[in-house]
Amino acid sequence: MSQISVNNLSFCYDGSFDNIFENVSFSIDTDWKLGFIGRNGKGKTTFLKLLLGKMSYSGAIDTGTVFEYFPYEINEDHLKLSASEFIDELKPNCEIWRVICELSLLGEEADLLYRPFVQLSLGQRTKILLAVLFSGENEFLLIDEPTNHLDSNAREKIKDYLSSKSGFILVSHDRDLLDACIDHVLVLNRRSIEVQSGNFSSWWENKQRKDRFAAAENEKHRKEIKKLKQAAKRTADWADKNERTKIGFDPVKEHDRSISARSFIGAKTKKMQSRVSNIEKRIEREIEEKEGLLTDIERVKELKLSPMTYHKRVLVNFRNYSFKYADSDTPVINDLTFEIARGDRVVLHGENGCGKTTLIKRILYGFGVEKINSFDENGICEISSGIIVSYVNQDTSMLKGDVISFCENRGLDRSLFCTILRQLDLERSQFEKNISDYSEGQKKKVLIAASLATSAHLYIWDEPLNYIDIFSRMQIENLLLAYQPTILFVEHDTKFQEKIATKVIRL
Repeated sequence: MSQISVNNLSFCYDGSFDNIFENVSFSIDTDWKLGFIGRNGKGKTTFLKLLLGKMSYSGAIDTGTVFEYFPYEINEDHLKLSASEFIDELKPNCEIWRVICELSLLGEEADLLYRPFVQLSLGQRTKILLAVLFSGENEFLLIDEPTNHLDSNAREKIKDYLSSKSGFILVSHDRDLLDACIDHVLVLNRRSIEVQSGNFSSWWENKQRKDRFAAAENEKHRKEIKKLKQAAKRTADWADKNERTKIGFDPVKEHDRSISARSFIGAKTKKMQSRVSNIEKRIEREIEEKEGLLTDIERVKELKLSPMTYHKRVLVNFRNYSFKYADSDTPVINDLTFEIARGDRVVLHGENGCGKTTLIKRILYGFGVEKINSFDENGICEISSGIIVSYVNQDTSMLKGDVISFCENRGLDRSLFCTILRQLDLERSQFEKNISDYSEGQKKKVLIAASLATSAHLYIWDEPLNYIDIFSRMQIENLLLAYQPTILFVEHDTKFQEKIATKVIRL
């Protein structure tokens, strides 16, 4: 076991005014299973790159260990080959027998390494790359969101696999995965980084307790400041009133006062003004203490939605439905029966490649939102007319341009759209940037904000939570439970499914 010590770490991207990290110090052990938690765009992937030595920084990172990063970069040439032909490029001196051993722990056979990489599913590719990652020795592994785009079965395999390993930092927003795989958390707060033992749930419980205490202390300070300000105002008023009596008096009404009383009044006023000054200094101290209380609290703001009510009960109806592309002999969807009724929150559940996205495209095709070149279908597919749909695509590659042009192209109210993005914790400074330069989580938030800014009868979301941080996931959960829109979605986050879905369609 060795340690990684971070001392007074500061880092800022070129051209940025704000530091991503500022004088950060902490230590971690290399045999920990460390979960890395934080908001999108706050620096999780940046920190991993700093550990890898890919960027310059001030401060010190002291360690005697070697780092290895996941995911490996796969290029177009790799896709044409089998994994056995290029794993040496990913990890020099990688021994293939070790990779085969790791693959067996992931429930896969060795022949996977000898099939063209392009023909493998996303889950199979991820398993091969994880097997390569863990085939080494004496390395500290940096694992960046390994389960994005993977179905529930693949996630379960990877969850079981990672829970048997140690010596890694796992960046993930999947609460179920974090609870199963980690024994420590590394948390990017708003103003600090903290290290804590336990899994996600224990950290979240401690955080809520600390936040409640900080909020209570803040309220106590706020009341004390209010009382001090009132006392300061009263004393200042008395001092001003006395000061005005120093010069000039009516000898008939004030027959017991002489010109010599002026010095007494001045001394009394000075004493009162000194008291005001002391109260004001105490107020400043109270405010300083108060400001330190709430700097690290994640304020999860309530989102709003304006769903429309369709006049018919059933919006979409499939009966004994089958679908296949014209150039294929095998149906993608076979003998499917289900309906989407008003108020339903329907999740499409199944393995990668089972037809979830195809079914969504077919429904969108019926609404005139999506194009499908040529296909054959059998059975009943009834899609009610006049329905307004709001769609979140799983693909973010088409996002480009700034926020203004994005809103203009989609006919969105820019003020409302930007408000929702701010509520999802996107900084105002991001609005000036090109959306293509956003992190993947921030791009997803753009698509979700666009959907929330659109009043619709039916919301269709295809893997909306990929790369989305835990706090925003909770925001979206609360929103859907509060407004109960009619929604069809694909999402492999187990906790999200359990909370939101009122109906499960298994493909």
